[in-house]
Amino acid sequence: MTVAVERPLIRAMPAVFVLIWATGFIVARYGMPHAPPLKFLVLRYTFSIVCFLAWITLAKVKWPTQPRQWLHLSLTGMLMHAGYLGGVWSAVKLGMGSGLSSLIVGLQPVLTALWLASTGYRIVPRQWAGLVLGFIGLVLVVSRKFGSGGEANVLNLALIMGALLSITAGTLYQKRFVTACDVRSANTVQLLAALLVSLPFALSETEAIDWHPELVGALAWSVLGLTLGGSSLLYLLIQKGAAASVTSLMYLVPPVTALMAWVLFAEPITAITLGGTLLTAVGVALVVRQTVRP
Repeated sequence: MTVAVERPLIRAMPAVFVLIWATGFIVARYGMPHAPPLKFLVLRYTFSIVCFLAWITLAKVKWPTQPRQWLHLSLTGMLMHAGYLGGVWSAVKLGMGSGLSSLIVGLQPVLTALWLASTGYRIVPRQWAGLVLGFIGLVLVVSRKFGSGGEANVLNLALIMGALLSITAGTLYQKRFVTACDVRSANTVQLLAALLVSLPFALSETEAIDWHPELVGALAWSVLGLTLGGSSLLYLLIQKGAAASVTSLMYLVPPVTALMAWVLFAEPITAITLGGTLLTAVGVALVVRQTVRP
């Protein structure tokens, strides 16, 4: 591939990655009417592990060599897969829409900034303004969806907040303790840990799996598009040095998800919902935007 063709493709990769990430909330809406959340996720983890093992074998990928690295990867897998996905899927199963779930977990950079501030890191005024705007936007949206007849209730809000805490803690832990290794073998270790944690809870779910075409499609996209495709794209972004561009675009995920949910599921977008979502997006953008230095 020529450089003239390759460069535009590299520049487009972060935006494509964000679009793929946004579909994760849409997939939950398609799959959850036909399966309990943890049984669905156990299937997703299992098929993803099988695909990764085949990929690792064909590409002769090296596995982590240190036991401590396996431990750190396993802990991040429990948080970033079992805790995060389990919370999101369970909240959607209990009636929360794709747009609202995406908006809440999209506050991860805001929560990360607050944690860093509590440990002594300096938060610049622009980021404090972003923190305030992000929470105001979230309160505006949730206030219109909470209560009788709304999609938000105490239980699914607790589950989605647990998912937010899990992905934030997992990200911070990974940055602190996980050393550089091949993303394919690292993902496999994380998925194995998530599978072991989720399996006992999945076996306790009494609802049977209905192999509806929507469920099959949601499962196929979860494995091929989200786990394998998203991970492969992130791997390429890291290799090309464009991973930072993904972080700078993550604040677009909630608006994109809300638009998808409106088109596919007729999830309403009121003026207050739209304003709150955009306000949160601006707030997160202010938090994650890097300061340009000479």
